[in-house]
Amino acid sequence: MSKKIDLAWMIRTGRAKPGQWISGSLSWNCGGEPAGSISYSANMEDPSNSILRLSYSRAYGDGREHVEQTVRLVFTEPNFGGRRWWMVCPYKHVRVAKLYLPNGGDRFASRKAWRLAYNSQRVAYRDRAFEKLFRLQRKLGCEEGFDAYIRKPKGMWQRTFDRYLERYEELDAQCAGEMMSLVLRLGGKL
Repeated sequence: MSKKIDLAWMIRTGRAKPGQWISGSLSWNCGGEPAGSISYSANMEDPSNSILRLSYSRAYGDGREHVEQTVRLVFTEPNFGGRRWWMVCPYKHVRVAKLYLPNGGDRFASRKAWRLAYNSQRVAYRDRAFEKLFRLQRKLGCEEGFDAYIRKPKGMWQRTFDRYLERYEELDAQCAGEMMSLVLRLGGKL
């Protein structure tokens, strides 16, 4: 489980404001238990020289290391107006929306710098149909599992549910095919 700093979230929640210098702390939870915290100061007074300074301690071996990390902030101006703020990865020097500190890591850096993959990239090809089926079941608030049927949530249009039902049946057939091929590969008989 990586710790993550999301600049857009910080701006949305008032933890960083363009044109201002704001200090505070960020904390993480894992299963409802505290999993760490850091102090920060976001200096966005001068848009062309904005920085995010992170200050935290990390354990290594028998000791502790105090880390001061500075991240440059830049912005782009989308076609529809306004400014979109980015952090510059201290290692890859690319604009990113989020920085990560994985377990065992020593500094915040981009997903690319840490070579972190998305969960969907870790799913084996033969398991993708199951993952899609379970996601559809979660979306509809139904029990998850192979052969667990879906039901129409209250307030959903029938034609929308019919579309989901058609997709469910396609995925269910794909899952059945995967299960059959697995059983045949293992040399079993049905």
